[in-house]
Amino acid sequence: MMLMAQTNPAITKWLQNTTGITGRHYVAGNSTPIVDAVQANVQSVNYNTTHAYISATGIPAYITGPFQDGNPSIATAQNKIFKVSLSPSQNTGTPTATTGGNIGIFINGVALFDYRDGVAWNNNTNALCGGPGNPPCPGGPQTTQAWNRDAVLAEKGGFDCAKAHPAMGNYHHHQNPSAFNLDLNVISNVCDAYPSDGLYVINPNEHSPLLGFAYDGFPIYGAYAYTNTDGTGTITRMKSSYQLKNQTTRTNGPAVNTTYFNGYFREDYEYVAHPGDPSYLDEHNGRFCITPEYPNGIYCYFTTVDANHNSAYPYVVGPTFYGTVTTTTVTSIPAGTTTYTALSTSGFDVSNVVVAPNPAQDFVVMQIPMTTRDLTVDLIDITGKLIETKKLPQGSTLCVFETDTLYNGTYLLRLNDGKNNQSFKVIVNR
Repeated sequence: MMLMAQTNPAITKWLQNTTGITGRHYVAGNSTPIVDAVQANVQSVNYNTTHAYISATGIPAYITGPFQDGNPSIATAQNKIFKVSLSPSQNTGTPTATTGGNIGIFINGVALFDYRDGVAWNNNTNALCGGPGNPPCPGGPQTTQAWNRDAVLAEKGGFDCAKAHPAMGNYHHHQNPSAFNLDLNVISNVCDAYPSDGLYVINPNEHSPLLGFAYDGFPIYGAYAYTNTDGTGTITRMKSSYQLKNQTTRTNGPAVNTTYFNGYFREDYEYVAHPGDPSYLDEHNGRFCITPEYPNGIYCYFTTVDANHNSAYPYVVGPTFYGTVTTTTVTSIPAGTTTYTALSTSGFDVSNVVVAPNPAQDFVVMQIPMTTRDLTVDLIDITGKLIETKKLPQGSTLCVFETDTLYNGTYLLRLNDGKNNQSFKVIVNR
């Protein structure tokens, strides 16, 4: 049992809250976050020989909200126990389609949804159906319809800085969980007034961290990985094999126009295989590969983005699962399980600090593990002149400095917890 806990990432890699950190949220018109009474991240991890049991509120440590598309909900505690297989297996039969609602869990206990938002096209009425403000879709859920709306594009105005929003309180990501203002091409200005961390920073120079697990038990990684499936080659962006159809009309659907543009619906995409190029993913948006957490190899999903780091369909998992879907929620943890105890971090662990992108152009980000105290980060030029200081409050993991006004050259980011400090070199090259 001890060896399993030390080696299986489905047990060891969850972001456990060992400090009592609570969630925070913005309300529109107020850039000062409100501190909530709900604990953030994962509360406990238990396991036996077959499964891990993840207890989580579904609330992240990064600040949520506001949701500026009329969504009246805020992120609220879900208090779920997820039963995750420790030995996921390939589904050799008919692939299981992803569905609306939870299809995976990020390492902080936040839900993953697939591409859809519950709205579809009813060709009988020539209008949208399902979702808030629309009549119900005929025949039941929108999964029976021919044209299902893409949430990432249609609901962009309602996502917070971390690219997420709630459904009846269930806060979730449909896409790569890195903040909008960290993309190379920033397509939303929500972070200007309501900054937040997101789960991680895209770093084109390193293999992405493990971000979570799909409901078939297979791991989810970020945007970049080793080129080759055997763990060799340079770091490269993992690419979706789905592309937009060349179309101006839709059978039993609306014409392609400025309102219902190409990409508005999931069915506007088609799968095109790229044999011979291992950086292109399969029809489930994954591939078999060797990763830092899985040196013997495993099937992995990736949060696909384009060259500008904007989210690319099918975003994470889908439209079907690779494996047999086994993850469920349970009402209690069974007897006989072992509790996995995560070490509480004190101050900061410099071995896990990431500075990216480096070299930097418009911005540089320092990412650290969750800590038990407030930290400060100083941006210093090579002569020792202090340029800017930022506070990294308890529960945050990212600190962003704008570098677009700096001269090219070498700078230092100095991390300080009041007792110790550590400096990290960054190159600005615009």
